[in-house]
Amino acid sequence: MANPVLVEVTRGNLVESRHRGVVVVVDGGGRVVFSQGDVETPVFPRSACKAMQALPLVEGGAADAYGFGDKELALSCASHDGTEAHAALAAAMLAAAGRDVDTLECGAHWSFAQGVLIDQARRLERPSALHNNCSGKHAGFVCTACHAGEDPTGYIGYDHPIQREIRAVMSELTGTTLGQDVCGIDGCAIPTYAVPLKGLAHGFAKMATGEGISPGRARASRRLMEACMAEPFYVAGHNRACTRLMSLAPGRIFAKTGAEGVFCATIPEQGLAIALKCEDGTTRAAEAMVAATLARFFADEPELAEALQSEATQTMKNWNGMTVGTVRVTEALL
Repeated sequence: MANPVLVEVTRGNLVESRHRGVVVVVDGGGRVVFSQGDVETPVFPRSACKAMQALPLVEGGAADAYGFGDKELALSCASHDGTEAHAALAAAMLAAAGRDVDTLECGAHWSFAQGVLIDQARRLERPSALHNNCSGKHAGFVCTACHAGEDPTGYIGYDHPIQREIRAVMSELTGTTLGQDVCGIDGCAIPTYAVPLKGLAHGFAKMATGEGISPGRARASRRLMEACMAEPFYVAGHNRACTRLMSLAPGRIFAKTGAEGVFCATIPEQGLAIALKCEDGTTRAAEAMVAATLARFFADEPELAEALQSEATQTMKNWNGMTVGTVRVTEALL
């Protein structure tokens, strides 16, 4: 059975494009409270699962040993814009462990944000690994290894102690056996594992509620999510979907995007987590899907629900500023 069309893109009075997708909302006990599409299909969560990957940084004591606060922890979960503020904080994290940019194994790229890219092109001959959108996560890996007395060299490898620990963490949270058969290589060179979307949502629900995990992991999960909600700029950047969603309800919504149309979010006060994927990998559709799904669970707060629904319906304009169409969710998500 085909997954449903969850997002339409209009031009004039016609639908120009359609995006199929899958979405699931799960509570801490694993109960599905809302779903559309095949939620058992394995998907690569990509960067949407960075908060899971950052758990060893907190659980192993490195975050406390190096004096990391909300900004550093948010950056360890980030897909950031590569601004100087992001790059400088990643460098400071490495310096706390006695390391520098040469330790990073994530590669370098220009910012994906046009305004930041223009600024970089004016100031830099070329970007460094600190400007990579995953540099905070990788700095966290390096710090975790150094604090544990492990050589960080090769920390991106499948068999490195850091990656083995992350694999075990994600397996426990998602209830999925993770190995080479479901492993791919992410854009920043670390292993990424395909898991059923329902399991991914349940993992985040466990982090949000503490159900089914140890007290220590529950504390670390809460600390990471609270850091992200407190410092959304360091999770993403200016005017990014993650930043906007978390800023609409400070301290009440955690949201994290991933490549190829994946999004995860939690509503800690309701004990709920969302995981979704736009089937064709389109970011604009995934952003509309997560905003509309969040809005469903704030129906008793009309202003917040309306603000979230506004994020799910974006007006498209051409270069002359003329309205040409909309990106909108379908009835399946309303």
